Amino acid sequence: MGLHRLTRVTMGVPNVAETIAYYADFGLTHLGDGAFSTRDGGEQLRVRHAVSRRVLELGVGVDDLDDVARTASRLTRLGVAGRAEGTAVTAIEPVSGFTVRVEIAPRIAQRPVPATPYNGPGRIERFGRAPGVLREDPIRPRKLGHCVVGTTDLEATMRFFTEGLGFKVSDYIGDKGAFMRCSVDHHNVLALAAPVNFLHHTSWQVDDIDDVGRGAAAMLAGDPERHVWGLGRHHAGSNFFWYLKDPAGNFSEYYADMDCIPEDEIWTPAVFEGAQGLFSWGPPPPPSFLEPDDLAALMTGQHAPSR
Repeated sequence: MGLHRLTRVTMGVPNVAETIAYYADFGLTHLGDGAFSTRDGGEQLRVRHAVSRRVLELGVGVDDLDDVARTASRLTRLGVAGRAEGTAVTAIEPVSGFTVRVEIAPRIAQRPVPATPYNGPGRIERFGRAPGVLREDPIRPRKLGHCVVGTTDLEATMRFFTEGLGFKVSDYIGDKGAFMRCSVDHHNVLALAAPVNFLHHTSWQVDDIDDVGRGAAAMLAGDPERHVWGLGRHHAGSNFFWYLKDPAGNFSEYYADMDCIPEDEIWTPAVFEGAQGLFSWGPPPPPSFLEPDDLAALMTGQHAPSR
């Protein structure tokens, strides 16, 4: 597909300075003025002021002007107004109202990580201590993997991403959610039916399960109240995960080992019911993950940051 990645997410929060400090601790490189970069993806997060936490803009990378034109044509057929901006086209997601910017961007080229040797029953592949316990360098995420949004009209949000932008559906959570991709990764956007439009979480790739754990351990050493859910392994997407919470109430995820779908023909979307697709192993999701603590406040317009 011409779509090949998320370029960046711009999140709006009421407490900008605290949120900037959090994502610096999380391992993103602060470029100044609330902009952050990853190791492989360049600038991929912007933190801006808003009265409540939300997505303000989501960027999607394509290869060339033909891809931009095809996106503009799809949006027109769907009845969504797209605005051409040179090497990009922008449109407003019709439910949550955030901007999606489809833009020409370089593909992410990731240097392969050497395979970590694991010993197993009857199999000795390394001698001495495991490399994962010897690492001392701080975690710095490799790229922005996906963004999860709550929407009050799931069907309309799905149509916008699939029919308007060209995303593909990877799996469904009953009639409550859809995992959608614009790259070879299992999902880049997950839309969830919700009583209010909001940003649920952003997800950031690290090298392996050891770095998922090391990243979370470092964040919790500074503030144990950041913990939300983990360590575990998802079923839909198969990735290892650990979720933390930023000072505005958004969740942020370290992940590793995501399913990849290089060809549409090799994948058949599944429908998972209830929590079936959420985790293969690990602790069960806490109620605050499924329904964030500040959801009622967001619904009633009370915009105090969540802890």
